[in-house]
Amino acid sequence: MSYIDYAVADKIATITLNRPEAANAQNAALLDELDAAWVRAGDDPEVAVIVLRAEGKHFSAGHDLRGGGPVPDKITLELIVANESRRYLEYSLRWRNIPKPSIAAVQGRCISGGLLLCWPCDLIIAAEDAQFSDPVVLMGIGGVEYHGHTWELGPRKAKEILFTGRPVSAHEAEQVGMVNKVVPRDQLDTEARAWAEQIAKMPPFGLRQAKRAVNQTLDVQGFYAAIQSVFDIHQTGHGNALSVSGWPVLARLDDMKANIR
Repeated sequence: MSYIDYAVADKIATITLNRPEAANAQNAALLDELDAAWVRAGDDPEVAVIVLRAEGKHFSAGHDLRGGGPVPDKITLELIVANESRRYLEYSLRWRNIPKPSIAAVQGRCISGGLLLCWPCDLIIAAEDAQFSDPVVLMGIGGVEYHGHTWELGPRKAKEILFTGRPVSAHEAEQVGMVNKVVPRDQLDTEARAWAEQIAKMPPFGLRQAKRAVNQTLDVQGFYAAIQSVFDIHQTGHGNALSVSGWPVLARLDDMKANIR
């Protein structure tokens, strides 16, 4: 089964999350297929711009906590770290650093792991109904694996959404600079395409240098080191969950996700 659609036209690669029946929740197969699509677009000399979008009502309900693959007889912190370092950290950093401009088009809910998909993109266009949240503190964990919160929202707003678990609306995200533009839901794909077409007309080398300049400035300020170190903090939450109540810790998230799909 394929969870990702991939198409190229007019120098634009469109990568589509296509698991709408599960609100585009991320199992291992979806993430592996998504990473392959990003690499394919990055390696294709005919692609100048990458657009990430999603089918259905919601962009992504985050990690699929209830299945989608075989479960080991015994889950250890070692297994969790191995899986998450690959799929939740390395993938997101790779997508961030692909030397081509990328645009995320986000609608509906974008929860926890969904942030790992849109935050690595260079630009984010959100539908008016978009909501961004990271309620994993309910699981006893300090934030999702790719901890871009402080960079995307600022320190106090980041603490607010983590401490309360409340969603950030599209317009609020635009006000703090996490989102570039908010549009009506029925204009989301059209607007993302228009931006991509405009950017695709720019000199590729100039675009690459501009992206590299901004990303390296963030890295000099500590972005890359912070992402790596906070990932380790995230894993202490898993270690605590394993020692207290086993894995996965799902009960407190049931109510939150009940009305998403």
